[in-house]
Amino acid sequence: MKIDRSAVESAFSQLSVPIAIPGGDAPGAEVRIGQDRLRKAKTILPLLLDRIADAQPRNPPGRVVVSVCGGSGVGKSGVAALLAYALKHLGVGTYLLSGDNYPHRVPPVNDAERVRRFREAGYKALVGLGGYGPEMDAVVKVLWAKDADADPSLVASLPWLSSYQSAGADALRSYLGTPEEIDFAELNRILAAFHAGAPALRLKRFGRKETAIWYDEVDFRDTEVLLVEWTHGNSRYLDGVDVPVFLYCAPEETLAQRLERNRDGAADSPFVTRVLGIEQESLVAQAHRAAILVLLSGEVVSYESFLAHIAT
Repeated sequence: MKIDRSAVESAFSQLSVPIAIPGGDAPGAEVRIGQDRLRKAKTILPLLLDRIADAQPRNPPGRVVVSVCGGSGVGKSGVAALLAYALKHLGVGTYLLSGDNYPHRVPPVNDAERVRRFREAGYKALVGLGGYGPEMDAVVKVLWAKDADADPSLVASLPWLSSYQSAGADALRSYLGTPEEIDFAELNRILAAFHAGAPALRLKRFGRKETAIWYDEVDFRDTEVLLVEWTHGNSRYLDGVDVPVFLYCAPEETLAQRLERNRDGAADSPFVTRVLGIEQESLVAQAHRAAILVLLSGEVVSYESFLAHIAT
């Protein structure tokens, strides 16, 4: 891959916000790009080009896998779309793959499975507590009906709920972002085949209904960079990513963005807030694997500076 470095500055020259450009390959994917996403992409691009150039000699066909990952609302879809746009502008064949195509269950079913696991583990923990009986059971069922059982503020008036929520959270940690929730094996096969020089691959499409699942054959003969846009793009279960780019934010910092794009009307519910907090724990634990680490402000930092940032 040979790139005219003088052209890097012009990679985004034709764009002005708000921008509508192609996003990843998930069905119905929407890409909303504002000035903050554009600023981040401009900062990341020259660093990414260096990382790609470093990675190419390690892969005989010269193909490189890049991931753009981070928590909900941080802007990974927009930043990834902009980077894919810029790479293509620079003459680098690039395909933008959405990791959201690879859970085992479609979103509504997966959301229900998350709730089921939380409640089952929490309920079993209560049964083992002294004092469990019809009154406690009735309160739990009311909380279920109100979708309030994950609300930590209720522990002050219902101390026993702490055991329920703690056990439920542990069950979520054993599920979220693991091979039980996501088909990492299929993604790993795709990345391995891409690295090996496969001229074409059948890629999964995953909508929001059980019947909205199919495969498209994608031509990769002119593709040098496979860019994966996904929350779990830096996961220890994902093999074959050469350049992980981690966009950091705390969930509370991006609540407005999550509410704006909310698909199911529960972006700020106690349960979703708990899920995002657990996902954040995992993302932070994996941050040391990132090749490029970017704060919400758009500043690129070292891992040591990142640790200092989250400690404040």
